[in-house]
Amino acid sequence: MAGVSTKEIKTRIRSMESTKQITKAMEMVAASKLRHAQAQIAYSRPYFRMIYGVIQDIAETNTKQHLPYLEPTKNAKHRTAYVVIAGDRGLAGGYNSNVLKLCYGEMQGRDCAVLPIGKKALDFFTARGVERMSESYAEAEDVSVSDCFTMARMLCKAFRAGEYDEVRIGYSNFVSVLSQTPATMKLLPLEPESRDGDPKPADILYEPTSTEVFENIIPEYIGGVIYGALCESRASEQAARRSAMDTATQNAEEMIADLSLKYNQARQAAITQEITEIVAGT
Repeated sequence: MAGVSTKEIKTRIRSMESTKQITKAMEMVAASKLRHAQAQIAYSRPYFRMIYGVIQDIAETNTKQHLPYLEPTKNAKHRTAYVVIAGDRGLAGGYNSNVLKLCYGEMQGRDCAVLPIGKKALDFFTARGVERMSESYAEAEDVSVSDCFTMARMLCKAFRAGEYDEVRIGYSNFVSVLSQTPATMKLLPLEPESRDGDPKPADILYEPTSTEVFENIIPEYIGGVIYGALCESRASEQAARRSAMDTATQNAEEMIADLSLKYNQARQAAITQEITEIVAGT
């Protein structure tokens, strides 16, 4: 019986060592992808700040003009479009569930449609019967910059057509390697920092007109925001996966140590029993 017990323990130890190798490898891969995702965030932020500054400049210097995208169109439906970014796979702690629960909670009591990015987002909203605007972005890892601008043009067109009176985005905000927070943000209608009082003197001359520039730059701005949120989410996913795999590796090491102790105890007990039987036989 002692022999069977030690054999079972040894099998479990080998199994845990294999699991530890897998989790350690996944942690290293996540760490490598995290560095790349952090670099993407650093590259995307200057573009966002620049185009956001142009939008604010036009809005603040044209207070007497009707600029598009600052309010829903007349007779717009009371519907909200959500862009929700999640991952393609699990094993990333609460990364997927946190952002999906946040967005789904906000949707309660609203007439909504969702544009899911990532397999987990698509599966989540499909299972709950939420209307999907498109299922073309089921692989978040494959979504490119051009895809983000394609989504932006589709959303802007639907907003201008009155299909939605509000467009929001749900994503995971990358705070640090150890902290990622789910968040939602309004994309449309835009909310300029200030359009009250006298217009500011314009320092920039826009051709053909500032209104036309504003109308054409908004889809670019929305595309930039979606891409920025995608970069934030990718970094958050890899950070969460790295942390989860590090914890799993530590747990595996603790289990291996515990099983090794039990193995040695069982082996020692078996040896003691054999010695006792030999002594008793003589």
